[in-house]
Amino acid sequence: MIHPSLDVLVSKVDSKYTLVVLAAKRAREIMSGDQAMAESKSNKAVTVALEEVAQSKVAFERTKTGIK
Repeated sequence: MIHPSLDVLVSKVDSKYTLVVLAAKRAREIMSGDQAMAESKSNKAVTVALEEVAQSKVAFERTKTGIK
């Protein structure tokens, strides 16, 4: 089973595309040296980023030019 659940993740954002962009940006930040804000059993940056989204530790702001 996938953890965190896709249903939980999509409920935290306005679309699945926003989820992909948000997780990718956060994973890049983690890979470049930022501390993870959520405890994770995994050491993969994308998994950690998705767990942060599921725990509402990462947010997004919709702008006219993209997502911040």
